[in-house]
Amino acid sequence: MLTEGVKVSYQKNGSQRGDLVWLVDFTNPQNNDFVVANQLTVIENGVNKRSDVVLFINGLPLVVIELKSAADENATIKSAYQQLQTYKQAIPSLFTYNGLMIISDGLEEKAGSLSAGLSRFMNWKTADGKIEASHLVSQLETLIKGMLNKETLLDLIRHFIVFEKSKSEDPKTGVVTIETVKKGQGMPCLLKNCYRLPQVG
Repeated sequence: MLTEGVKVSYQKNGSQRGDLVWLVDFTNPQNNDFVVANQLTVIENGVNKRSDVVLFINGLPLVVIELKSAADENATIKSAYQQLQTYKQAIPSLFTYNGLMIISDGLEEKAGSLSAGLSRFMNWKTADGKIEASHLVSQLETLIKGMLNKETLLDLIRHFIVFEKSKSEDPKTGVVTIETVKKGQGMPCLLKNCYRLPQVG
């Protein structure tokens, strides 16, 4: 629906018409409404959870960010990742439209797709899409400038998220289940080697 539009029908002059409604304007990024919410509380099925940062585009929560404090010795990239997994179980509606998840321990940052394991979360390496950022610049600052600018974020959502179907059969019942998984196609490669930069090594 994000990339191909939503099919709608309506009545005009007594006849049924069909059209597409676009949820995001990919051609003109400035036509979209970008909102960042800090400490967003979501209540679902009586469970109350507060995510650190959520980036909305046209009212859709497309990026969820979990930040841990560098001052806390128990705060790690792994604990930030685990917190997102808890949110996915407790408040799944927050992730219905999710395009990216970002984790940070205050020193290091990583980004990945909704279904990615921790090993598939990678650093974003460039602020401008041309040169790799200096190691003297905060990784989180590089990610925010490079990945979360309007043009790049919309490009990632439009061109680098795919859906994969997998089929499994329960050996006891013989019931076949088809599951659809959202994946960030090419995302780890882009994150590891810099967005739109030549591959290195």
